[in-house]
Amino acid sequence: MSLHPSTNAPPNAAIAAIILAAGMGTRMKSALPKVMHPIAGRPMVNHVINAVMGLANIGGHKEAKIVVVIGPDMAVLEKAVTGHTTVQQTDRLGTAHAVEQAKAALGSFAGDILILNGDGPFITTETLQRMITHRHDSEAAMVVLGFRPDDATGYGRMKTDDAGNLLGIVEHKDADNAERAINLCNSGIYSVAPNTLFPLIEKVSNDNLKSEYYLTDIVEIARAQGLKTGFAEAPATEVLGINSRSELSGAERIFQDRARLAAMDGGVTLIDPTSVWFSADTVLGRDVVVHPNVVFGPGVVVEDSVDILAFSHLEGAHIRSGARIGPYARLRPGADIGENARIGNFVEVKNVMLEKGAKANHLSYLGDGSVGAGANIGAGTIFCNYDGFNKARTEIGPGAFIGSNTALVAPVSIGKDAIVGAGSVITKPVPDEALSVARGKQTDMQGRAPKLRAMAKALKEKLKKQS
Repeated sequence: MSLHPSTNAPPNAAIAAIILAAGMGTRMKSALPKVMHPIAGRPMVNHVINAVMGLANIGGHKEAKIVVVIGPDMAVLEKAVTGHTTVQQTDRLGTAHAVEQAKAALGSFAGDILILNGDGPFITTETLQRMITHRHDSEAAMVVLGFRPDDATGYGRMKTDDAGNLLGIVEHKDADNAERAINLCNSGIYSVAPNTLFPLIEKVSNDNLKSEYYLTDIVEIARAQGLKTGFAEAPATEVLGINSRSELSGAERIFQDRARLAAMDGGVTLIDPTSVWFSADTVLGRDVVVHPNVVFGPGVVVEDSVDILAFSHLEGAHIRSGARIGPYARLRPGADIGENARIGNFVEVKNVMLEKGAKANHLSYLGDGSVGAGANIGAGTIFCNYDGFNKARTEIGPGAFIGSNTALVAPVSIGKDAIVGAGSVITKPVPDEALSVARGKQTDMQGRAPKLRAMAKALKEKLKKQS
């Protein structure tokens, strides 16, 4: 029996997504909610949200209203999903009960509803759109996403017929031997027709071995009302759920392997792919070369033709075309490295813009400031940006040269084409084209070195005798 046309909205109409994220994940043995554990630097739940938000790009959906079902005392999760509605499941009475908590938040919403799991970070936008389209084309009340794992133990089984209908879902603990032989398993991801979900939820009972309200029961309830129910399939890796630290580690490996292949397919050279680690939002241009043991933290954008040498760690940085980074460089949030600029070994950059061709090749800390085009920062230079109370900026003009082991005490500025002598401690502005030296006067005491050594030797012998 087909749904009434008024309840079957076009496949690109407004949608809502209910994301189930109330579980603590006892096997994680963590004070952090399970869905907050990160994959590639991004909490699992935010991977799921991004997949839903992507529907506006490939499906043309006018709206994607997201409701995240959380548990008590999950302020950190509530903050992570800021901008989306959260509702609380105080008593954990099952998946149907969790979904029901979103009813008031959705109010009079009359579009398609997706139900997803907050601990399933690999679900794709394309699969969600495929489910919505299939549900619409088949005029089904719902479509449930299935998968075929190597080992189906513990998963709910999906009972189907040859016509592509979903007849029911039975939980593993409630399944008989014949049902456990089914290898099509329930992912817990649903696409439900408008105005359909909550009337079905109301009819779910907890008459089962766990005395819980199973969301899976809505399939048979719908069929008992003469509604059509269908299914779609996805690879097991796409609907992978994370329940333990070992599974979290496995998921991280899956993500990194995919990210490495995607980078190389996009024109990036990875000298040793398995030693390079990406974040979920890493952006790399063409002809970028990444050497071994490089880590990309969140918020990194690398433009074309950049070399990143071994053992560098980048986070919150923008690296422009032709720049060269490392080895052993650390770029922290706010680092903006200009075209053809150079950041060398054991240089740390935080909240500093280096303009075109600027160089800091050795053993320096650059924090809070700017370095003009073509300027050169000598080895051991430090931007003294913190006085114990406040941060201040150091501004270095284009073409300036900063000698080795210089301390620039912010707030301070170095003028265009100025030169600062090695070992200086600069506390006042240096004018354009000036030569500035600020260090103690050298004193040479002729013949004093042998006497000093003799005194030191005598003292050492005296202490040895006393001991």
